[in-house]
Amino acid sequence: MLSLRNEFSGMLRGPYLRKGLMLVLSCAGLTWGFHVFPVSEDIDELRSLRSQLLHSETFSQQALATELSISNSQSDCDSDAQVALLLIEMRLAEASLRAGDVTQFDQHARSLQLRAKRTLSCAPRQSFVWLIAFSLTVLHGQLDSDSIGMLALSYKTSPDEAWIAMRRNFVAVPIVQLLPEALSQGVLSEFQQLIRDGFEAEASRSFLRATGPVRSLLQARVEGLDEPRQEAFWKAFKNVGS
Repeated sequence: MLSLRNEFSGMLRGPYLRKGLMLVLSCAGLTWGFHVFPVSEDIDELRSLRSQLLHSETFSQQALATELSISNSQSDCDSDAQVALLLIEMRLAEASLRAGDVTQFDQHARSLQLRAKRTLSCAPRQSFVWLIAFSLTVLHGQLDSDSIGMLALSYKTSPDEAWIAMRRNFVAVPIVQLLPEALSQGVLSEFQQLIRDGFEAEASRSFLRATGPVRSLLQARVEGLDEPRQEAFWKAFKNVGS
């Protein structure tokens, strides 16, 4: 267990730091291109933007920064608006990281942490926000009982929503051996359920991130499925990995 924790710490240092942070940000499906969207003028439009962001639509950095600036006054307890703003700022943080702007990235990361904390104080059953909070702690190299508790709360508050599960599984699979037994079994079951529900490509991306020992655990879950689902997974895995 200690060697696994040391391996995790090493992933977030030296030449692996940039790659590790990029993977954490992209865990939530937040890797996008750059197009322009109309600036939202009221809360209904911001909620509509939340839906667009969750469906991975693409927007320009300038438009995102403008939207974040004019919408920052939204109530911390309007969870739809706050999730939209979290998604916007995660995109901007990712763009800063890609550009090598560490100062700007750190500013966005601190803002994200504060926003997630305020949102959860009003809406403690926001599974996706718990996932973001967990991802941010991992981003800073923290994997302890507090951060693992955030991941556990994401599972507890929304165990079956596919749009959360496919993002959460991408984050959780690489560290599954570091998690408490009940939680690790939940991660493996979620991987299996994604395949059962027809999300073979998303499950394949989790499989690709896994180490050899973790792949063995995942493969056992694949082999527990019926033959058509197994064939669909391995076909998707071949396409994703090519």
